[in-house]
Formats: sequence, C-alpha cells, structure tokens
Amino acid sequence: MSATDAATPSDPEPPGGAAVAASDRLLAAVVREESARITAALTVSFGSFDVAEEAVAQAVEEALREWRARGIPPGPGAWLMQASRHNALDRVRRERVLRDKVALLAPAPATEGGPADERLPLLFGCCHPALAPEAQLALTLRAVCGLTTAQIARATFSTDPATGQRISRAKRKIAESGIPLRVPEGPDAAARLDLVLTIVSVMYSEAHFVAGADADADRDVADDALWLARVIADALPRAAEAHGLHALLQFHRARESARSVDGELVLLADQDRARWDPALLAGARASLEQAARLRRPGRWQLHAAIAACHADAADAASTDWLQVLTLYDMLLAYDRSPVVRLNRAVALARIEGPAVALSEVDALEDPLARSHLWHAVRASLLRDLGREDEALAADLRALELTANDAERRLLAARAAR
Repeated sequence: MSATDAATPSDPEPPGGAAVAASDRLLAAVVREESARITAALTVSFGSFDVAEEAVAQAVEEALREWRARGIPPGPGAWLMQASRHNALDRVRRERVLRDKVALLAPAPATEGGPADERLPLLFGCCHPALAPEAQLALTLRAVCGLTTAQIARATFSTDPATGQRISRAKRKIAESGIPLRVPEGPDAAARLDLVLTIVSVMYSEAHFVAGADADADRDVADDALWLARVIADALPRAAEAHGLHALLQFHRARESARSVDGELVLLADQDRARWDPALLAGARASLEQAARLRRPGRWQLHAAIAACHADAADAASTDWLQVLTLYDMLLAYDRSPVVRLNRAVALARIEGPAVALSEVDALEDPLARSHLWHAVRASLLRDLGREDEALAADLRALELTANDAERRLLAARAAR
C-alpha cells in the first residue's frame, strides 16, 4: 500500500497523541515518495533548483503544522504538490525573477504524484559529469532524497558548513552552465547511467561507515539508496545494470540484521544466516534473474552475482569460493579498481592460499595505503602465514585509519588476541 493509499477522507482526530504521530509518519512517507518528483517538476517549470527546493521545504513545514492541526488531507501527495507550486509562484512573483513566465504556468492537476520516472531527470542532473563526484553525491542526497545538510555531512564524513557550500556551488554550476535535467540518450547514455548507479552504490556504502558510530547503518541514507535503486530499475526496465545494482543492494540489505548485533559489527563469515531477510533475498534473486534475461552483462550484475554466491551458501564453510573467484576474474574486465582487486585477493586466498593472495595485496599498497580495509585484509593473511608480529602491526595501522567505533572495537579485539 502506498503512502497516499493510507489516507482516506475522515473527520480529523483531535490534535496530539496518536493522531499527531500518525500524521508525522504519513508526512515522512509522502516526502520520501513525492518530494523528488515535485522538485524535478518545479525545477523544469521555474528553471531554478533554489526556487524548487525552497518551495518544497516550505510546503513540508506547512504540512507539518496543517496536518497536525486539521488532520490528513484526502490527497497528501497532491496537497504537497499544490502547496509547493504555490510557494514557488509566490517567490517568483515577489522577486520578479521570472515574471515573464508566470502567466504561462498552469495550475497543476490535483492528482497523486506522477509517472515513476519523473525523479530520473533530477537524478541524472545531479550526477552530471561536469560536477565533482563529492558534489554529485551531496546534491543527490539533498535534491533527490531530501536529506538535511547535517545528515549529508555525517554520511559523507564532512562538516555542515563544507557540505552546505558544496551543495550551493553545485546548484549554482547547474544554473550557470545550463546543465539539463533529463535522462541522456545516445552514445553517452550507458556511461551516464553507470555514473548514477555508482553514486547510489556510494550512498549505500557510506551509510555503513559513519565516523564515531556503532555498527548500525545510517538507515535514512541506506534506505534512500535502496529506494533510488528500485526507482531506476522500475523506470528503466531494459537497463540490465540498473537491475544488477538493485539486486546487489537487496542482497546487502538482507544481511543487515545479522551484520549489526547490539551495535557490534559481525563479519560475514560469523553472521547468523537465520537472521538474513528471506523476502529481500528473494527480491534480490528475482532482480538478478531479470538482469540476466536482458543479456547485457556488466559490473553491477557481477557484483550481485558474487553476493548471491554468499547468500546461497548454508554457512561460511560452504561458500563456493572457486565460483566467487571466477566471478571476480570476470569483473576485472569491467572494473579494475583497487577495492575490487583487494576483494578478489580474499577469494584468491581461499583457492591458492594466503601467500599468493598476500603478493596481490602488497601490489595494492600505493593506492590503498590509507585504507583501513587494506591493512585489515593484509593482517588476516599475515596471521594465516604465522607472521604474528607483522599481522599485529597491520591491525594496529588499520585501527588508526578507521573512525567507525564498531570497526575500531573489532580491530582492537583482534589485535589484543
């Protein structure tokens, strides 16, 4: 059932208590489902990110007050759209920035939302290659997902002022450079889609490495990443890689309750697989199968296939490491990044032994010397080879380089042993 389906015309309950809580929950759901669509539509109509974003933010504030006081309206999504459009028109008229266009703007029809792909032009605009990668991520989190500056700063390991400036500069560059808000077509479509999928993947990953936090993910960011992956896959049904990323994030999300127990990080090999979410696993497999039927292989499908190997094993000891290594070898044709090669080395150790894997890991020192994961993997291999002093030094270096409290506790315990 959608957020809008949950609301039916009724006499409003008295403000306070359960009625206020229900109103706030529904508003949160409506904002998640509708704000990006509304922002995209208003940006196209008024030609300004700032106008659109401010109008939607003001409408959300108005909804918070109105819905608490008078009850939930019969069409929450349409209410938010109309209020946002009204706010945008007020600002345009007040500032007289677009007075020649005001007369051309027709009132929006009182319908719930719009086509599912209305969010895609905004997403592709935020991920335009003219913007720096960190600006792409911050702007996506703000404009498409509706996160606050503080939430974005936390998710991207930045400060509130720096994040705010990054978002402002990105919006200004879109306006000054005339970056179009549209889904690209032609030769650059695949590359732009891969960039968008990469940003969504980074969103999900960064939700799990919050500085000073325990092992619980930033659920706002993680949920938004999974939601965006679904939106893209639904809107681009012939894009195999979109289904591949959606499958990958579902596999990861299925393991969430076993990955974090009482705030402590549990590694994949030690997780209680009975805690994995069977519905999400089924959805992940269905998405991966849908991608495979399109016969257009790519890196996100291979990442998802590797995750499927782990999901298919009854326990860690039953993992088909030869298949995992084979998939990583295939993945190198699409993605030779240091992190992919590091993960491949973990599988290589299971097939050819820790000495062979260690030589592969040592070759990655230059690009990954500042990565705590590189040092942690190296420590594990050194320990398997009986080189305890070197393993301890590597664990301690990994401990220095991570700011996540749960990872620090895990590394400290391993070093102590």
